[in-house]
Amino acid sequence: MRRECYPDHLTASTLVLSADGDAALLTLHAKARRWFQLGGHCEAGDRSLVEAAAREAREESGLAGLSLDPVPVQLSEHPVPFCDPRGGVHHLDVRFVAVAAPGADHAVSAESLDVRWWPADALPEPEPDLVELVALGRDRLRSR
Repeated sequence: MRRECYPDHLTASTLVLSADGDAALLTLHAKARRWFQLGGHCEAGDRSLVEAAAREAREESGLAGLSLDPVPVQLSEHPVPFCDPRGGVHHLDVRFVAVAAPGADHAVSAESLDVRWWPADALPEPEPDLVELVALGRDRLRSR
């Protein structure tokens, strides 16, 4: 579960949606320089993956009071070339969905270049994994 585990380790992330599911809050990752859901590595104080996902979402968005569904919506295994200079690192990302309170103000953390709401059907970098995550998150929101 720790980033020191090479070459693969678990990470936890959260797709934050607006209450109506029409918008997704994404971060422009400082190292990757790409738009992603909020998330990152597990830390020593995290007792579970859902706790790590919630912590990362709060830290990276500045949003308090997120309503996080504790059941993952997506699992993703992907290479992360910017994560380790040795190369070959893969994240085994467990992805959750959360809903932000209407009118909540977000902030940009030191790990991000920007944090911004995007229309769920007009993502800035519509890679298949992110498009699927948004669709799964919206389906989960509708089924609540």
